[in-house]
Amino acid sequence: MTGTRSHDDPPACLPPRAKIAELILGSHPPRDTYLGWQHYRTHCGLLVPAPPISPRQWATTPEDRQADYDLYRQLTNANLPLQDTPMHNKVGKLIRRRLSGNTMKHDDPTRAGVMVSGWGNYGKTASVCSAGAVFEDEWRDLHSYLNPGALPGTRDLHAPVVYVSTPVTATPKSLCMSILGFFRAPVRKTATLPELVGQVANSLHDHGVKALILDDISRLRMHRADDQDVLDLMRAFMSLDVTLILSGVNIPGIGLLREANWNKKTRRWEMPQLESTRIHGLEVTQTEHRFELIELDRFRYTTPAQIQAVINHLKGIERHLRLLNAKEGMLTGGTMPEYLMRRTGGVVGLVGRLLEDGAQEAMDSGKELIDEGLLDEIVLRRDEPEQPPNEPAIPATPVTVGKKPPQPKRHRNTVLDDHGPVRATGS
Repeated sequence: MTGTRSHDDPPACLPPRAKIAELILGSHPPRDTYLGWQHYRTHCGLLVPAPPISPRQWATTPEDRQADYDLYRQLTNANLPLQDTPMHNKVGKLIRRRLSGNTMKHDDPTRAGVMVSGWGNYGKTASVCSAGAVFEDEWRDLHSYLNPGALPGTRDLHAPVVYVSTPVTATPKSLCMSILGFFRAPVRKTATLPELVGQVANSLHDHGVKALILDDISRLRMHRADDQDVLDLMRAFMSLDVTLILSGVNIPGIGLLREANWNKKTRRWEMPQLESTRIHGLEVTQTEHRFELIELDRFRYTTPAQIQAVINHLKGIERHLRLLNAKEGMLTGGTMPEYLMRRTGGVVGLVGRLLEDGAQEAMDSGKELIDEGLLDEIVLRRDEPEQPPNEPAIPATPVTVGKKPPQPKRHRNTVLDDHGPVRATGS
């Protein structure tokens, strides 16, 4: 019929080459600056995936546009969307609850904070930043995109959320410099620590900051005096009408909250009593009572709810990937979910990396489909999965109860032994 478009016609919604090049080559300012955070907040999740087409459609597309489409779907496959996993939702729910309560307080001099702990590739930064961006959108909308605390006649930037990475060599001065660097505020080289702290306090107030995200907090080590001073400074910030959100690897194990233990019954981290409390009877009012600690977990595959969460996550990735021979159930059918769990240990970041690399390999090889055979060729470097706090550790080799393993016999050194007189030979 004249004027109708067949399903096998070339795609008409493919953006021009200049737009695709802009998406790939466009620079992104650092997230730990005001401009970078605003770019992240306003662009997160807005990438429009490449239109799905069939192999016949691709074959009937002009050669120059085939290259454009392949480039566009490479971009699509490399940018998997952030999904609502149970772990992500747990972090977002706690942060929203804490920010909602803290922003409504009037007389409480200290704002309670949040600590998000987890191992590498568990999605800590992505979950924390996403929750911060959602809060800022809602806060700006509530106040008609104006700073409710701005002074008349001023033009201070309105920054409800500040994102800063903890300095590698953390000192109170370097932390203050990092926070001021978020606003690109001028700082005197000869400024003293009290002057820097005062400037930070004024900046947080003048810019209407309600949430201060400090990422990579696990860089702090409590055996260093400077790091202890940094922790004291962060606690001081909690009295500035600002909610602190700290994110890092294995926070209970680095001494930031003292060595914590996981209680299986209450499913909470519990801090042992301070020595000073046992001796002097002082009340514990340190970091652990000012923060709510949440442990980011990985995917599990035991209960029906856990299995369904994995399937839902893989369905989301499957819908997003652009491969010409992709079919429904490519990632969720057969033994593929179990295979992916075995290869990645359920770590969400490793699942994404394996499938991104698999999609690239599928395109390069011309297979245009992800299966277990193709993923077997992908080298995924990962350590042994960390033992979850609510499951018993399983030793690598069985230990015999009541018997010590046999010790290898040690050979005796006979170099200095006296072997007696040398026997005479022949007469």
